[in-house]
Amino acid sequence: MRAHPKMLAAALTMDSVSTAILLMLLALVCLFLTLSSRGKGRLPPGPRPLPLLGNLLQLHSQDMLTSLTKLSKEYGPVYTVHLGPRRVVVLSGYQAVKEALVDQGEEFSGRGDYPVFFNFTKGNGEPFDPTFVLSRSVSNIICSVLFGSRFDYNDQRLLTIIRLINDNFQIMSSPWGEMYNVFPSLLDWMPGPHRRLFQNFGCMKDLIALIVRDHQASLDPTSPRDFIDCFLTKMAQEKQDPLSHFHMDTLLMTTHNLLFGGTETVGTTLRHAFLALMKYPKVQARVQEEIDHVVGRARLPTLEDRAAMPYTDAVIHEVQRFADVIPMNLPHRVIRDTAFRGFLLPKGTDVITLLNTVHYDPSQFRTPQEFNPEHFLDANQSFKKSPAFMPFSAGRRLCLGESLARMELFLYLTAILQSFSLQPLGPPEDIDLRPLSSGLGNLPRPFQLCLRAR
Repeated sequence: MRAHPKMLAAALTMDSVSTAILLMLLALVCLFLTLSSRGKGRLPPGPRPLPLLGNLLQLHSQDMLTSLTKLSKEYGPVYTVHLGPRRVVVLSGYQAVKEALVDQGEEFSGRGDYPVFFNFTKGNGEPFDPTFVLSRSVSNIICSVLFGSRFDYNDQRLLTIIRLINDNFQIMSSPWGEMYNVFPSLLDWMPGPHRRLFQNFGCMKDLIALIVRDHQASLDPTSPRDFIDCFLTKMAQEKQDPLSHFHMDTLLMTTHNLLFGGTETVGTTLRHAFLALMKYPKVQARVQEEIDHVVGRARLPTLEDRAAMPYTDAVIHEVQRFADVIPMNLPHRVIRDTAFRGFLLPKGTDVITLLNTVHYDPSQFRTPQEFNPEHFLDANQSFKKSPAFMPFSAGRRLCLGESLARMELFLYLTAILQSFSLQPLGPPEDIDLRPLSSGLGNLPRPFQLCLRAR
């Protein structure tokens, strides 16, 4: 006996509705169990979360950093917030961040979830935008470490690397990037610019794989040329070790992460520096005066010159403090149940350390809202370190490329200012140093400048 078509359609509709209801109930049960399991420990207070949404209604996705900073004024330097269903402890201000990352660095050394990355791991004087020029030069430095050679500036591989990295950094610093990190499972099914992140990741992975393949064909284990050769050699040595961390996927992802970190953050910091030096021409002139006095014009600056150039060093540090390129740091995670400031953070708790509140802490910097190189100079105008200077994070997860980045910033800036003055297209007072957007990174506003030969 055949079923009537209308009856069959009704039955299918009922099945669909039942399935949807069942999935919703399962989701709510999972959420309840997740929240119940989080009852362990004694977490710091924070705003009351809503089911599924958490505290998102109290946070502005266009400016998550400002929202989190405002909450710290209400709940104190240590509080709990729910980013969707994910519970996170937020640390604000120099003292709290220092106690966690430095004093209790071991406990806070875990790597927190950052779903965007997790998804992947599975002149003539004419005005110009310096972004691409800087990126090609800066990227070539880390490329020489990873690949054993520099690319020609017009090499399609280099241009592709820069395009993909710049695009992803902009997306990750936008509300779309922030929302993906809150609701990765949901946004995996939704259209939007965030989907381009993973297309870019895939293109980058394919490009790196081709370079690795070329290395495999010409590998000499007794004479490694670069990072990839060293990694391939280690892979061969530990091939039979089931616990080895040296696998092809790890090589591809690690190479990508080093490329990303070694290209975007230094280039972005230099663009912030150009803006600040154009807005404050007296600062630029004093740096050039120090360059002329210590280095002169007959040779290029070297790293050895930095010790004799305290004002230049102070300006670079102030650029990094004021620009605050990675304002919320990458997430940390406690690796064991951890007592912290009278609370008990259960093992696995994600922690956001607001580096922005460290760099703008009035107890550590006299005029934190102003660009002021004097923050890093003592009464004798000698360079003065600050314990609240954390652009590379602090503790066990200090940025791997800190020393390379510091060298690059000094050499690039001094070499450019030795030969050129940076000229804005309009009045210096009209230059806006506020970031264009703030998420993973604080992106400087687009600008053009002229280079005038000195």
